[in-house]
Amino acid sequence: MFHRFLNWRTVFSVIAIAIVSGTIFYSQYLANKIAADERQKVETWVEAERFLINSPSDADTRLVSTIIINNRDIPIIGVNEDEEIIAYINLDSAKIRKDSSYLAQKLRQFKNLHEPIVYTDPLNNKSDLYYYGSSALLQEVKYYPLVQLLIVALFIVFALYTIAIRNRSVQNQLWAGMAKETAHQLGTPVTSLQGWVAMLKEDPYTEKTAAELAKDVDRLQLVSDRFSKIGSTPKLEEKDLLVQINNMVDYMRHRSPEKVQFIIHAYDALTIPIKISAPLFDWVIENLLKNALDAMGGKGTITIDIVQSDQQVFIDVTDTGKGIHHANINDVFKPGFTTKKRGWGLGLTLSRRIIQQYHKGQLFVKSSEPGKGTTFRIILQKAG
Repeated sequence: MFHRFLNWRTVFSVIAIAIVSGTIFYSQYLANKIAADERQKVETWVEAERFLINSPSDADTRLVSTIIINNRDIPIIGVNEDEEIIAYINLDSAKIRKDSSYLAQKLRQFKNLHEPIVYTDPLNNKSDLYYYGSSALLQEVKYYPLVQLLIVALFIVFALYTIAIRNRSVQNQLWAGMAKETAHQLGTPVTSLQGWVAMLKEDPYTEKTAAELAKDVDRLQLVSDRFSKIGSTPKLEEKDLLVQINNMVDYMRHRSPEKVQFIIHAYDALTIPIKISAPLFDWVIENLLKNALDAMGGKGTITIDIVQSDQQVFIDVTDTGKGIHHANINDVFKPGFTTKKRGWGLGLTLSRRIIQQYHKGQLFVKSSEPGKGTTFRIILQKAG
């Protein structure tokens, strides 16, 4: 699926580059053609303007007058040899009246745009220079590739975002389907085991064994219940957060090496009511504690700090293990990522999904330093 996504991304990129490149070259071609045509129009206008000024009183000026009048889009400023403005056209007359420096500013701008049209008067051999700007059409043609580039970029971003959302949705459906199928497959043997345990309890010789087996069967039932809730909207009930965490720590403490120490800091809080799905939240805490135990290699300290504000509860799970390399911090929640020899790399992925999607909270790596340990933080909204 990733390779297919990569191929689609490559195709979109190639198409976008081809479109933008073709547009830029063609727009440049059109711009150059329009610029050459406009220069020709300016030259014609200058000739017509000078003819109108120098023509005899009885000369037919209808054609040159038409040429002068028809230039309504190309701004022109004429100056003499002393840089004094002698003529201008197609400029904002209101700005000219209000701002005495407006014409000088436009003149400097036009000098940077095009070479001037030079007209030399044959009578006195003096030259006048006519500078001109770009028409609105030429400016639109020049900026059109940038507009199209923006549109294509937005299209690519939208397409890639849509593909990513679709792939994430398919992936979520896959994990949810696997979880529900696992719960379904566990259902039959767990039910059967519960029946056998009930029969063993009736025999006084196997009563103690049956009691221990019952604990493991209950554990399997809990695992099955957790998996069955993945992919569906769980019911959130108000629970005491301190009780939930203490129960999970007690459970893990009895299954951990003696050299591992568990510390819980609640900072004088006696109870913290919060709406959670108890089986799923317990699963998150269990996953974080198991990861901490694996990181410490059988000895060290796991500290759980529980701090509350008016609206939120912050749960920090800190271990004194090997830590996470900086390059891997962004990958720890990705499906399949694991540094252990055994495991599917799904524990943290499912944990984050449980916290973010079902409890509308956050789960992230608060800090980590190789050789010193890692802190995972959970943020939950308090019960209203």
